[in-house]
Amino acid sequence: MSMIRIMAAALVASGALFGTVGHAFSASTDVPAAGVSKKVDEIKARGSLKVGVIGEFPWLKEITSGSGEPFEGPAWLLANDYAKRLGVKLEPVAVSHETKVPILATGQVDITIAPLSVTDARKKVVDFIVYSKSTICLFGKEDNPKLAKIDSVGGLDTPDITIAYYTGTPPETWLPSRFSKAVLKGVPGSGANAPVDEIMSGRADVAPIDTVAWVDLAKKVPGLTSFPKGDDCLTKGEFPSDVGMAIDKNQPEFLAWLTAVEAEMKDKVAAEELRVLKE
Repeated sequence: MSMIRIMAAALVASGALFGTVGHAFSASTDVPAAGVSKKVDEIKARGSLKVGVIGEFPWLKEITSGSGEPFEGPAWLLANDYAKRLGVKLEPVAVSHETKVPILATGQVDITIAPLSVTDARKKVVDFIVYSKSTICLFGKEDNPKLAKIDSVGGLDTPDITIAYYTGTPPETWLPSRFSKAVLKGVPGSGANAPVDEIMSGRADVAPIDTVAWVDLAKKVPGLTSFPKGDDCLTKGEFPSDVGMAIDKNQPEFLAWLTAVEAEMKDKVAAEELRVLKE
């Protein structure tokens, strides 16, 4: 290591550079120098970035063709960029929904890129790099005259509109705060993503649905419309919940670098998610 790099590493370690260790790389996408991040040093020595994977559309979509890349989507794009900057290969490690968080503590993977909802419970055991959000759209029949002149989600908040939802699901607690004037109609869940029957029968005008599920529903059932309209449903949905990848706790320099790279890649990551959704 050059004398300059040694001095820089020493300054970072002492907190003299950029104020504190925790903020040393908060605004830099430069790979932490040798001796600054134990995890980065381990990855470089190994020659691979180990990432926990399990397919989940659209964030980490599995490709089953048997040729080319095994995954696509924003998480895969970001992970590949991390590996490229580190100068190592990307090594996927299969995980399950039960092991994708605990495996970080064992050191078997460096990052879990299997998509994770950010929760308070999880934040106690891992640190997150948030790169996306899970959102909700509302949908109804395109030929419903009540919806003809409504072009925004806010426009649905009127006594003329009935919104159906499955009882016991997250929208049940969100809808009253978002729609104080609309008629809210709870129906028993059927295992489907949304109460489509209520809409198709005319018993309700609109219903909430996960954005990801809306993409599939719109393809299968013609004549539906969404709020927000068009691509805004995919990029500006309601009731957002953070989605990210995770690393084990107590790796501030590694976390700061990963976060800085994600910030630099944000537009490309968002474009990749939209591409996968629309396909």
